[in-house]
Amino acid sequence: MERFGLVGLPNAGKSSLYNALTGGGALAAPYPFATKDPNIGVAKVPDERVDRLAAMSKSKSIVHAAVQVVDIGGLVEGASKGEGLGNKFLANIREVDAIVLVLRAFEDDDVTGASDPIEHLRVVEIELALADLETIEKRLRQATRQSKLDKSAAGELESLQAAYDALSEGRPLYRAGLKPEWREQLKPYFLLTNRSVLAVVNVGENDLDGIPALEQTVRDEFQSAGDNVEVIGMCVQLEAEAATITDPLERAEMLEGFGLGEGALFRMVRNAYHLLGLRTFLTTGEKETRAWTFYADSSAPECAGRIHTDFQRGFIKAEVIHWGELLEIGSWSKAKDLGKIRIEGKDYHPIDGDVMEFRFNV
Repeated sequence: MERFGLVGLPNAGKSSLYNALTGGGALAAPYPFATKDPNIGVAKVPDERVDRLAAMSKSKSIVHAAVQVVDIGGLVEGASKGEGLGNKFLANIREVDAIVLVLRAFEDDDVTGASDPIEHLRVVEIELALADLETIEKRLRQATRQSKLDKSAAGELESLQAAYDALSEGRPLYRAGLKPEWREQLKPYFLLTNRSVLAVVNVGENDLDGIPALEQTVRDEFQSAGDNVEVIGMCVQLEAEAATITDPLERAEMLEGFGLGEGALFRMVRNAYHLLGLRTFLTTGEKETRAWTFYADSSAPECAGRIHTDFQRGFIKAEVIHWGELLEIGSWSKAKDLGKIRIEGKDYHPIDGDVMEFRFNV
């Protein structure tokens, strides 16, 4: 399961956001380092397609896609040199697939530290970049020596030098404009800033109207990052309170009362999911309707393997229809009778929202 790490300065709202996403019981206290060891939980990826297909098929069970969420202890200036939780903090970040930066934009007399999201972003990015610089410096020295003996190492040396140049200026790699092939070559080093980032701007309950402006301010800071970064503003405290309401109608009523629509939490999970290049195919029937996660550009056999390795090993063909068309027709059997189910082979690359059944033989 893919992992998202919640990263930010102490008391930015990471643990509250973790609780809202996972229904967990992480301690959210107004003092630094309330979280020393990472909390790990699972967040459901909201998807109305699953619910609507389940209603059509009268499914007994509904299974949404899910992601793992890791609440990492607060970062402080000097973390790359061992301040605060130091190396322990940085090691925890290395284990996640994407980073969610939680940036504080709320005033609270009980909480120490700045309430400027740009200042929070500055500290976080410098510390992550400095930690990566240390890793790159070591590897660059090794690669320079190797390139004198092995000319095939020149490509790696070029990517390491480009990374070194950016990190030396305090620029994280996700906003350094590196060539895609360079970022690919750097993946084996598990660099902190060579991954996708979602920035959550955490505002106070009285500043909901200011969310669009704050989002834009932070987005402007990320201009050079292109598609590697997304920004979303929310009041984490309100979202966490809404998440504790089990009745969907009551929860929707509360969010609507604050003018928050469906809430930013659902949007955040969906954005984070897609930021990693994750997509969804679906299976539906009377027994179960389920969302399955796959990476964009995966082949049909690879998608089949997400259900079971035997499906991939013995793949014969996939029966496919897009979820909207299936819903319009009203049932899988009727779609089949109408000749609307396509037969696809090993070269087919499923798209987000495909409903599929696989034929296999092992």
